Amino acid sequence: MASSKLPILPLPHPTILLPASRITLPVSNDVGEALVALIEESDVLPVVAAVPVTSDNNLTSLAEHGTAARILRLVRPPGRNSHQNYLLTLHGLTRVRLLTPYVPNPENAFMPWDIQYPPTEKVPSRKVVDTFKQSALRLLDRLARDSGQQIRRDGYHKISGMLEDITDARAAWMADILVGTVNASFADKLAILAITDAEARLTLAAEIFSRQASISEVSTKIATQVEESVYKQQKEHFLRQQLAAIHKELQSLSGGSPGNLVGGQSPTSELDDDEQHEADDLADLKSRIEAMQPGSEERKMGVREWRRLKRIPQGSVENGVIRSYLEWLTAVPWPNSALEAPHTIRDRSFLSTARAQLDSDHFGLEKIKKRLIEYLAVVRLKEMNAERERIAAASAESTAEQKAEATNEEATATEGDNAKAPVSVPRPARKSVKGPILLFVGPPGTGKTSLGQSVAKALDRPFQRISLGGVRDEGEIRGHRRTYVASGPGLIVQAMRKAGRPDPVLLLDEIDKIGQSNFHGDPSAALLEVLDPEQNHTFNDHYINVPIDLSQVLFICTANSLETISGPLLDRCEIVQLSGYTYDEKMHIARRFLLPKQLSANGMDADHVQLTEPALMTIATQYTREAGVRSLERAIGAVVRYKAVEWAECVDEKEGDAAAARERRPGGREYSSVVEENQLETILGIARYDGEEREREERRGIVYGLVVMGQGEGGILPVETIAVPGTGRLKLTGSLGEVIKESGELALSWVKTHAYDLCITNSRAHDPLKVPELIDIHLHLPAGAQKKDGPSAGIAMVCAFVSLLTGARVPTHIAMTGEITLRGRVTPVGGIKEKVLGAHRAQITKVILPWANRKDVEHDVALEIRSVMEFVFVRTVDEALVAAFGKNTLGWRNGSLLVESRL
Repeated sequence: MASSKLPILPLPHPTILLPASRITLPVSNDVGEALVALIEESDVLPVVAAVPVTSDNNLTSLAEHGTAARILRLVRPPGRNSHQNYLLTLHGLTRVRLLTPYVPNPENAFMPWDIQYPPTEKVPSRKVVDTFKQSALRLLDRLARDSGQQIRRDGYHKISGMLEDITDARAAWMADILVGTVNASFADKLAILAITDAEARLTLAAEIFSRQASISEVSTKIATQVEESVYKQQKEHFLRQQLAAIHKELQSLSGGSPGNLVGGQSPTSELDDDEQHEADDLADLKSRIEAMQPGSEERKMGVREWRRLKRIPQGSVENGVIRSYLEWLTAVPWPNSALEAPHTIRDRSFLSTARAQLDSDHFGLEKIKKRLIEYLAVVRLKEMNAERERIAAASAESTAEQKAEATNEEATATEGDNAKAPVSVPRPARKSVKGPILLFVGPPGTGKTSLGQSVAKALDRPFQRISLGGVRDEGEIRGHRRTYVASGPGLIVQAMRKAGRPDPVLLLDEIDKIGQSNFHGDPSAALLEVLDPEQNHTFNDHYINVPIDLSQVLFICTANSLETISGPLLDRCEIVQLSGYTYDEKMHIARRFLLPKQLSANGMDADHVQLTEPALMTIATQYTREAGVRSLERAIGAVVRYKAVEWAECVDEKEGDAAAARERRPGGREYSSVVEENQLETILGIARYDGEEREREERRGIVYGLVVMGQGEGGILPVETIAVPGTGRLKLTGSLGEVIKESGELALSWVKTHAYDLCITNSRAHDPLKVPELIDIHLHLPAGAQKKDGPSAGIAMVCAFVSLLTGARVPTHIAMTGEITLRGRVTPVGGIKEKVLGAHRAQITKVILPWANRKDVEHDVALEIRSVMEFVFVRTVDEALVAAFGKNTLGWRNGSLLVESRL
């Protein structure tokens, strides 16, 4: 092998120059200037080593083998300051190999590099040459048949003729030319370039040509099969159209009688793919588009999509997508200025009828009914004002037309054809009141969901309920875009389509249980536009993609708590609190709603089951303990089912004599429809909540506080304290949170500070937990498995500590709540109505509350509760102790003095 030095020219990936081939490629201005200098230095056309770059990401990674190439032409870019590249034409001469890895030199781009030329090639054997020619001729024949241009086919035939006449010594040269001509891969070309032996190169070229021919044959076969399949589908569609036409003609000849057809089957089934049905559906779709308001966004979108639908073939997928979209677009109830108000709103007895509707569906709930009546009154007044404006506009239009006619007559008499055109007064568009966003918050079973149905009945509007519990995808609210597979509109648009009017009552149920932000989006954030009266007149659903007016919709949201609702979403709603029912309200609800409902559900009449007042009260007090009435309804249902079994057995025994069946049971006992209190234990089992009132006893160190349970119902909770030998510490148990633990330490600090005043110690310097004995105080709140936290147990803990250390006892009919400070102030707490109702259910007769919560009792607690309970409102801990233990029970030393510092 001979060695020499040649300038190195890297060929950009995936360019490869094989011997006996020519390529033209652009080079950068720097490389072009260097090549110009190289040409000027040489007397003849210079030769460079064109080495391919093996990686597109690493331009300095060159292959080991390249091609010695002569520079045939170098074209300058037009203009001096042009940014265009040079055009370089190379002609491959022979293979070369780099002796050392090439390292580019920025200062001298075409520095001579050590290369090695291959040895003289031997003449390959006849067998190898014949194999190469067969593979090459097969590939050229396949390329000629697959080519669509006559010039290319002639070229392939010409190369085939040259290949047959070529000698064995020139076969390797022909292999280089053919590999560069056919669509070989970069790796194949690189492998051919690296082989210096003629026989090995011919063998590899034969393998490449055989593989290329096989790929071309498979591709042609697949294309032929696809074409045949498409033709078969078209033929099947044509035959089905002919079959439908034949069925139609047979039906017309037989007079539509299915018995006259072959097989006795009628082609007029609604499930048949009839051409007439398709035409009717499209005609209906077109008429709904034409019925849209001219010039509106929805009409423009409908017209544009309709034109696309007509251009797309019926069997394509895009046709079905557009048609489904048009069906949704035309099904949405778009607002129209010509929409007439319901006749019930124009009725003079509208408000009284609505009030009667609300009273008949729900007992109590006066605040909610008051707010809804306010909204209905506004709707009524708005409609009356709009009616006056329409009447005034009509009269003004009539007057203007009369004046215009008179003016036209005068102008005609005086000026002839120069008469003025009549003046027209446009009619004002009908205005509607914006629907409020009401958020009903309360415990389960208090009637939040059923209120929406009552409002819809009172307004004579369609009612739709949307359950948001567990919704975690933003697309379920706003819809999915049409680019996704199986996309569709959101829940809001679906409800509007079912309602069929732009002003329905939409109930967004369980809004506090909506999913949090995740990779699907934030569903609660998607509701911000829906529930904003200033934004929802242009609500944008991703699927419809046309602004939808939701301002006329009356939204009613329901939630059990406000903690899980985001602040911005809560700010858009008008919060209406629903508290638990009193026993009196539960009795009325059970009589008016629950008992008739259960009787109807179990096939009984009012004469078959009669619950006495004591029995119903026992069910409400001892078998259920909740803020709502769902458990009460289940208990009443259990009683009705028990009596239904007795009645069914009685009817079965005396089936022949109905009169006797109504009088006697099996075994000769009479059937009694009355359910007494003493029968409840047999029917419902042992009372669940009977033990709490009986076990409540007046003991030292025990005080009853007021709490609000997890589902919003109130109740009482004993604060238990005992003294044990110890080191003067306080121990707190009962799954307590940080705030309630701080309340316990705060209460003990206040008691220690005032121990001398309460005659617990004989000196202000003595610690009641260390003098006269070292003790620990253990404070426990029962139901340890339930988490408890909050500051409202402050005065209850103070009273418990005072009772433990002094021996005085708090009566069991007294309960208390309130937060305390180190100064001895009693500050307000929340949940007063729930706590008072819970105390009333627990038969508490005296409640100690903070003075600042006086307005809550007067405003929220029903009069029948206030009339049977005593409320003591306190400002300081001293007043709370007097109210709890009695006026002269605790021995105060030198009286109690509250000193408040002032700056």
